[in-house]
Amino acid sequence: MTYRKTDEAIAGLTPEQYRVTQENGTERPYTGEYDDHFEPGIYVDIVSGEPLFASSAKFSSGCGWPSFSKPIANDNINELRDTSHGMIRTEVRSTHGDSHLGHVFNDGPQEMGGLRYCINSASLRFIPKEEMEAEGYGDYLDQVEG
Repeated sequence: MTYRKTDEAIAGLTPEQYRVTQENGTERPYTGEYDDHFEPGIYVDIVSGEPLFASSAKFSSGCGWPSFSKPIANDNINELRDTSHGMIRTEVRSTHGDSHLGHVFNDGPQEMGGLRYCINSASLRFIPKEEMEAEGYGDYLDQVEG
């Protein structure tokens, strides 16, 4: 499957999805659709469709945004130094869609590797486990629990 950013995909974004993914925005904490969402499946880039995170790597961090311990495929994630807002952080972007996703921190659960990918719901689309094969994501079923 080929993942890429298209004018059509950008045109289909809501104003909040556009602000987050294209303008490096951040949704308000505890407002995102996937913050408290724990159904089996995968989360893909809202722009390109590239697979980003599996539900098996999702955990409740209490930070107000969906949190994951690791990406589903390292090739689909770019980590960049971010010095905005007077802080030094590591920004997380999708490789093919070049969407701003959020940031990664080293305060995640130690038993899951110690990382916390703090991701904006507005940058994600969830695909339930039972729809993954039909949507072309069958290769990732082994990373989804249950």
